[in-house]
Amino acid sequence: MELRLYKSLWGMEKGTLRENFGKIAASGYTGVEAGVPSKEQRSEFAELLEEHGLTYIALIGTSGDHDRTFAEGVADAAALRPQLIISHSARDSMDEDTQLRFFERALEVERQHGIPIGHETHRHRAMFTPWTTSRLLNALPDLKITADFSHWCCVCETLLEDQADHLRIAVERTIHIHARVGYAQGPQVPHPGAPEYAAELAAHESWWRQIRQARAEKGFTITTITPELGPPGYMHTLPYSNQPVTDLWSVCEWMKERLQTNR
Repeated sequence: MELRLYKSLWGMEKGTLRENFGKIAASGYTGVEAGVPSKEQRSEFAELLEEHGLTYIALIGTSGDHDRTFAEGVADAAALRPQLIISHSARDSMDEDTQLRFFERALEVERQHGIPIGHETHRHRAMFTPWTTSRLLNALPDLKITADFSHWCCVCETLLEDQADHLRIAVERTIHIHARVGYAQGPQVPHPGAPEYAAELAAHESWWRQIRQARAEKGFTITTITPELGPPGYMHTLPYSNQPVTDLWSVCEWMKERLQTNR
């Protein structure tokens, strides 16, 4: 199974697009994961992808009229020919029927554009728990996810030891992985290599291996993964100074190297 590693632009806001694309390419990533750039930046964004030989994974989110913003987001992303689209979809507070209708229409939009869409397992969104996600996946056989199980650890306040049945179908339907390590009280440990979080790292790596194995059994030869660790807000900081406890680029590099050597 070939792993293709993508670097998120999240947390790289200080550099220019040109600087960031050059840094990502020099580090050996396959491509860039990012929201759809503004209309003013789209030409430069596309040119830099081509210049550096990088591919693109698009990130969109829904709000307000969720059906409309989803369709618009997919159309905007499709113009940049992404490998796949990650969507922060719908809301946790929607009732079951409303969620189901949203994802039925989302699948229609996906079929129209012909680009795989993985709906992210994210807090605040419809897929914020293992059980809501498995309910939707069981109801809609073509529905796919981007697996970020760090959120579920936080929501469930466990390492999901009692969620095996729900995890099984989530693993089967994953098309992209966000490789961030969560714990019972938050979506991101201070550093995934710290020995005090060895159990959390082991749990997440087990889930990622299961996803790759499930994809291999279906005949896929590639799995895409983003070491999507976040800046302060997600990253722990020191009180009063608000200084981050680690360097974001360095910890993403640590995770990238870990993924490359621990398959």
